[in-house]
Amino acid sequence: MSKIKIMTDSASDIDVKTAEEYGICVLPFTVVFDGKEYTDGVDFTSDEFYEMMSSKGDFPKTSQVRTDQFAEAYEKFYSEGYSDIIYVSISSTGSATYSNAISAREEFFAGHPEAEDRFTITVIDSLNYTFTYGYAVTEAAAKAGRGYSAEDITAFIEEWLSCTELHFVAYTLEYVKRSGRLSAGAAFMGELLGLKPVITLLDGESHVTAKIRGEKGIIPKMVELAKENMIPQTPYVLLEGSLPEEFEAYKKEMIKAIGYPPERTVKIGSTIASHAGHKVIGMVIKGKKRR
Repeated sequence: MSKIKIMTDSASDIDVKTAEEYGICVLPFTVVFDGKEYTDGVDFTSDEFYEMMSSKGDFPKTSQVRTDQFAEAYEKFYSEGYSDIIYVSISSTGSATYSNAISAREEFFAGHPEAEDRFTITVIDSLNYTFTYGYAVTEAAAKAGRGYSAEDITAFIEEWLSCTELHFVAYTLEYVKRSGRLSAGAAFMGELLGLKPVITLLDGESHVTAKIRGEKGIIPKMVELAKENMIPQTPYVLLEGSLPEEFEAYKKEMIKAIGYPPERTVKIGSTIASHAGHKVIGMVIKGKKRR
């Protein structure tokens, strides 16, 4: 009988409680702030990180999950008798984490040739960020717990990732422009005109899909985008940062427009906040299949 371990990284924004509930292995990113290293999801909560961002003058920097972290996890789960590991990664277009997972897999089987016929490591590039793949990971772990095969779980993850869309608005662009990770936002020059961009991430690329004049137009535009792009009656996730009043208003309008509540509401973690800022609202929806 298969014994399947679901893995991801902390950029998925799966919190500690959810990871423990579903038995998910979450490998943490390292965050450097004012010359000090922190472990994502361990040394601070999302709210504590937002406070650090507001109180410190420096911009945080994140580094990829290292090859040795993957190697250690692969060895651990192999020794514990797992037959399959399914790891879903942050987008390869924004981090070397995916390639590190592949390198660690090659090294593992080079050192364990006897494992090739009885142990499988599947590495999936999400080509996205935050709960676009965090949702797929939690659902995959639930399916593993119900006895689904590794093939069926992998097919579910890949189908979701081929349709999922991330849309968000950063109320300030200082982090987006400085990081350079989100090229569309970095190139946007509308702040002097009072414009706010809606940044959409699809298949590893970012795009400015709307330009909103003034903050009052942000929520109506996000709701409009959801209605235009979301497949009816599919689950959706709302993303929040450090703007509780705006987020509650946004959630209320989304429920009214869509007709049912979000599957989850998720606070963005340090990886996405470092590059987009913490003053954001966003959504993960299922759109038309692209690949």
